[in-house]
Amino acid sequence: MRTQSRRRPRVTLAMAAAGTLLAPLLTGCWVGAGGAGSGGNAINVLMVNNPQMVELQKLTADHFTEETGIEVNFTVLPENDVRDKISQDFANQAGQYDVATLSNYEIPIYARNEWLEPMDSYVAKDPGYDEKDILGPMRESLTGDDGKLYGQPFYGESSFLMYRKDLFAKAGLTMPEHPTWTQVAGFAEKLDGFQPGMKGICLRGLPGWGELIAPLTTVVNTFGGTWFDKDWQAQLDSPEWEKATKFYVDLVREHGESGAAQSGFAECLNNMTQGKVAMWYDATSAAGSLDAADSPVKGKIGYAPAPVEKTDSSGWLYTWAWGIQKASHNADKAWKFVSWASSKEYEQLVGEESGWSNVPAGKRASTYENPDYVKEAAAFQEMTKEAIEGAKPNDPGVQPRPAPGIQFVGIPEFTDLGTKVSQEISAAIAGRQSVEEALKKSQQLAEKISEEYEGR
Repeated sequence: MRTQSRRRPRVTLAMAAAGTLLAPLLTGCWVGAGGAGSGGNAINVLMVNNPQMVELQKLTADHFTEETGIEVNFTVLPENDVRDKISQDFANQAGQYDVATLSNYEIPIYARNEWLEPMDSYVAKDPGYDEKDILGPMRESLTGDDGKLYGQPFYGESSFLMYRKDLFAKAGLTMPEHPTWTQVAGFAEKLDGFQPGMKGICLRGLPGWGELIAPLTTVVNTFGGTWFDKDWQAQLDSPEWEKATKFYVDLVREHGESGAAQSGFAECLNNMTQGKVAMWYDATSAAGSLDAADSPVKGKIGYAPAPVEKTDSSGWLYTWAWGIQKASHNADKAWKFVSWASSKEYEQLVGEESGWSNVPAGKRASTYENPDYVKEAAAFQEMTKEAIEGAKPNDPGVQPRPAPGIQFVGIPEFTDLGTKVSQEISAAIAGRQSVEEALKKSQQLAEKISEEYEGR
């Protein structure tokens, strides 16, 4: 099976221009001081607004800056917006941001296009960082085709099912050790309205290749579908794709959260935390927030592996990692920040300051040997590690495929393709068109990619 990593992909217009097109719309969303480029004793960091990053922002001045004297100016944006902004700045090598949160999807592609600073020399001079402690799947996913490191994980995740075990008990329901999607749909029906205002499940419906498409693609995989077959033939109009998508859309429309077409990770996290939904299928990293000391649902959440149908497992592999822009004028200081933000010491700090369930885990083996973390995160830590280590990015379905990736296809064009397909399917969730109509349009979009890759 050929993998995309064996050739240098071209840079798509969408990647280079998306931020330019959206920049005027994003300025009102910025948090922090982004400036026209870093300099002196300051660096600029552009990052997603997930809870773990927000916690980092709170701790930086009193700890990292206090210790190093390096000021950090943060720009914090929602996931879809931050991806556009990063692609604009890094593709143009504008140098406005020294460090950005990038995933294991972007980093290999950015590395091939020489937009990132290799980290090997920094790691070699920083033995206290302990690179060997980084979990193998995470380290491998952030390594370029040339064998060099281009990213360091802030936290890693797979996906699993979160459910209100107290409500299951009251309703006389038992979550199987390895649930199927068919069983999950049955539970959602029974728990929908079990309490006033309670919906059966929360599933992402917000457009975005990193929002709706992430969980949906894992469902497609385990239902027997794939974006492209091994010969790059588009498969979005296949019976497997249609069955999986109709299942997902029907489930969230019939028993899912209110406003599902505009609900992403953050909205589902709020719904679960506020007791508005009985189940939620999403990132394992959400467990730390649900089990935090101040969480209204602490101690009420149970965890089960990602539901399956035709495969043995279906969880994704993902990391929000730190990348240093090649054009940075402060790469040395940027590394100091990256080293601190991904270190054992930072995890210790979060554990002491905010509770061990809030630690950005999923990246270091030592985390799962730390008795404080193991005790505090007992409800989910073992299952999280098993999900990460059991993820199969090169073989996530029932048939060979031409590029790596579980919840994405590891080619540059996927950002544009995935986003456009997500818009069609989100419209089906909103009731503006049928699943069949959404997939007919989506297939046409995917066929354009097929034409570019056939025979390669």
